[in-house]
Amino acid sequence: MPSRKLDPEKLRAALDAQLVALDEPPFDGPPSALAGALVSAVLAAYERDLRPERDAARQAIRYLLDRLATAAPGRTVEVRVPPYAAVQAIAGPRHTRGTPPNVVETDGRTWIELALGRLTWAEAMAKGAVSASGARADLSDHLPL
Repeated sequence: MPSRKLDPEKLRAALDAQLVALDEPPFDGPPSALAGALVSAVLAAYERDLRPERDAARQAIRYLLDRLATAAPGRTVEVRVPPYAAVQAIAGPRHTRGTPPNVVETDGRTWIELALGRLTWAEAMAKGAVSASGARADLSDHLPL
């Protein structure tokens, strides 16, 4: 499953809005660093106990979900981070209708921390930060990204 094309203008706008909310200067790095900077800014908001800007969080989470889908292509597991995005990933049997048999669901902060390796799959499961159902719904072999 190919990842979605990231629109650099939308990424920059979301990043700059998040940086303003954090009382930091606008991004002045190269376009190739936009997505990573956006993820870092959203994580910084979470770490300061602030609610990230909605568009910044949505784009950061979609970016990391797309990286998972690219790194582990398939349609066996649906990974959901409501209300931001969901992807299907992991090779294996494919579902075509209804609720998929293998579902992972978590919040935005937990997904970012898992994707970056700041939180392990086992830690997230132990504290109830991830809901995983189905025999193939263990992402520990695919994280961090």
